[in-house]
Amino acid sequence: MASVTSPFTTTNASFLLRPNSQTHQSSQPQDHHRVQLNRRQFISQSAAVAAAIASPLTLIDQRPAVAAEEALSQWERVYLPIDPGVVLLDIAFVPDDPQHGFVLGTRQTLLETKDGGATWFPRSIASAEEEDFNYRFNSISFKGKEGWIVGKPAILLYTPDAGETWKRIPLSAQLPGDMVYIKATGDQSAEMVTDEGAIYVTSNRGYNWKAAVQETVSATLNRTVSSGISGASYYTGTFNTVNRSPDGRYVAVSSRGNFYMTWEPGQAFWQPHNRAVARRIQNMGWRADGGLWLLVRGGGLYLSKGTGITEDFEEIPVQSRGFGILDVGYRSQEEAWAAGGSGVLLRTTNGGKSWIRDKAADNIAANLYSVKFMEGNQGFVLGNDGVLLRYLG
Repeated sequence: MASVTSPFTTTNASFLLRPNSQTHQSSQPQDHHRVQLNRRQFISQSAAVAAAIASPLTLIDQRPAVAAEEALSQWERVYLPIDPGVVLLDIAFVPDDPQHGFVLGTRQTLLETKDGGATWFPRSIASAEEEDFNYRFNSISFKGKEGWIVGKPAILLYTPDAGETWKRIPLSAQLPGDMVYIKATGDQSAEMVTDEGAIYVTSNRGYNWKAAVQETVSATLNRTVSSGISGASYYTGTFNTVNRSPDGRYVAVSSRGNFYMTWEPGQAFWQPHNRAVARRIQNMGWRADGGLWLLVRGGGLYLSKGTGITEDFEEIPVQSRGFGILDVGYRSQEEAWAAGGSGVLLRTTNGGKSWIRDKAADNIAANLYSVKFMEGNQGFVLGNDGVLLRYLG
């Protein structure tokens, strides 16, 4: 151990405490005061020496822990003013103002931020509170200052002014299924998807909708019993997940996870696909390079070979600790994050070829359901019990 030099030596301290023999009789009160003062100084300085000697050891012990915390994660948890038990379902920011955004979820949860997601405050929409429904807000999307929200029971909200005001748009009672996804596509235009596979488009603020597919998924599958799709002959369920690519293609997983379906603009029907893996599918989505990722129940992750729609996948080893992986979000073609049950958080920096576990959320008793990256460096992970993680970059 390196030696430590004290600001004063023991010899000097002893000298200060030694009375002057020549003046002891004539100045006893003064010397006695001096001895008492110096004794206090000695105690104080001795404590300083002890602290000086101990401090390098303390720093040596603490530095690895501090460094580990600093290198632990690129995420921070943001605490929200909501009740426990709320599941966060979607998040979006106004393109014209990246600091201004909204997050939504179950129990009619709608929060707003104006500082990039560092702090949030509740928003209420009068038209959504007129009825005795506890809406589940499923999806939100912005294009310019125009924004859309869909939820369950059937509700459609529209804003022309970046969320300052929201107007409820009436919907037909004949709408097949529950609205699970909406995408703002242009001026007064949007694309909406239900869990039964209906896709509708509007170009007049939602007052009229046109079907983009000719029939629901169940109708397609029950009509094509001989298609060879496992589960098609007795299909009565709905979509479990729906994900859209930037160029408008969709991939959706059946509620039982035994097959998946795809749709591209211009196609009249959804196209069914057998799963290429033994375990049932949990979720699917699009990589930044245009390929597909696939998650299976129990924690497996697969990537499609090449880009585009395919049934050819290869498994990628991941350390999910036995918990299911629920979603993947790509920040760039090289960097992506996967999230799942019991705070599982994984990162890749090579397009998904290998993944490392980030322990940031290990102590968070929540399932992480969704990974969202926006333009620039904005990213969020959404979970149950109101858990929101913010990407720091």
